[in-house]
Amino acid sequence: MISYPSRHCTVELQALPSRIGQVRRIVSAQLRYWHLDALIDRAALGVTELLTNVHQHAQPDKMCTVEIELLLDRLTVSVRDHDPRIPVVADAKDADLLATCGRGLAMVAAVSESWGVRPDGESGKVVWFALPAPVMARSTVARSPRRLAGATVAGVAVAVEESARQFAEVGARVDLRRPEHAPARSAVAG
Repeated sequence: MISYPSRHCTVELQALPSRIGQVRRIVSAQLRYWHLDALIDRAALGVTELLTNVHQHAQPDKMCTVEIELLLDRLTVSVRDHDPRIPVVADAKDADLLATCGRGLAMVAAVSESWGVRPDGESGKVVWFALPAPVMARSTVARSPRRLAGATVAGVAVAVEESARQFAEVGARVDLRRPEHAPARSAVAG
């Protein structure tokens, strides 16, 4: 049996407008870290719509959990809240084309491969959507750590020398007197 690693990130928050922007940035940074840049726009749009629904409709509170998981060839984004009411997708033919609300789930359905809702325990629900992972990202995630076959003390020394040489090459191109801005990173390992 072949086992592939999965990637998982969880963020708990109160779905307030100021927090929704922060979660968008966290999801974007996490996907960038996983080399899933091609999915950032669709995932950020979907998570924004789901969190906006929690903010506007969830009872008794606005607490929720956002989960993103990459498993094999699929990225799943889900939002869990404490409101057991199942959301309803507005019928496109009844919708006002100029309306500023009521089309969130239709947009999630449009940008995703699949989506759904499931009850969560005694109270609450999980609304999720899935996106296909690009082939390049699948190979990056599934790559196992590099091993030195039949490594000896000398073989390990060669590998360390090679890493040191590559580090020195990068160091030669960087001006250490001028600090650079570091890219955004998620605090979640994975």
